[in-house]
Amino acid sequence: MTENNNKKEEDIKSASQNSDKEKNTEEKLKEAEDKLLRSLAEIENQRRRFEKEIKDAFEFGSFNFARESLAILDNLQRAKIAIKNDSVLKENRDLNKFLENINIIEKDLISIFEKNKITKIEAIGKKFNPNVHQAMTEIEDEKSEAGTVIQEIQSGYMLGDRLLRPAMVGVAKKNTSKNNEKEGKKDEK
Repeated sequence: MTENNNKKEEDIKSASQNSDKEKNTEEKLKEAEDKLLRSLAEIENQRRRFEKEIKDAFEFGSFNFARESLAILDNLQRAKIAIKNDSVLKENRDLNKFLENINIIEKDLISIFEKNKITKIEAIGKKFNPNVHQAMTEIEDEKSEAGTVIQEIQSGYMLGDRLLRPAMVGVAKKNTSKNNEKEGKKDEK
């Protein structure tokens, strides 16, 4: 019987060792599976990042060029104003033809901007928004609510959802000096 007992003990030890090996193998398998899943997730995240970078490159790759092109439009508008205000040129009978040609060029440039998702920021009459407006001056105005844009010094533009150039504006404020004078006179009486 001792032999049987010894054999049973060896079988138990052997079974226990096999069980440990199976557990060890299962743990290794689970670790390998976890590493594989993490690697696949990292590859998927990297693929998404690359797709976003490619999309942004196509969409906003011309950002600097677009910003520099705004100077052309600004200069055309300044030229029109200067030509209209020049007393010598006002006497020229071909002035209207010349201004008409400048208007055509300006319209073509605006059309190109619109095709490329460059849009003008509407500022006049809107509430001041520091995300798209740059306040250059405060103007006392009783007619407008404080914080309303009442003057546009330079137009602002968006490229899609991105700010290309903020609109430089004058913002309304209440007339405080007259109010202070009135209050001072009331206090004197």
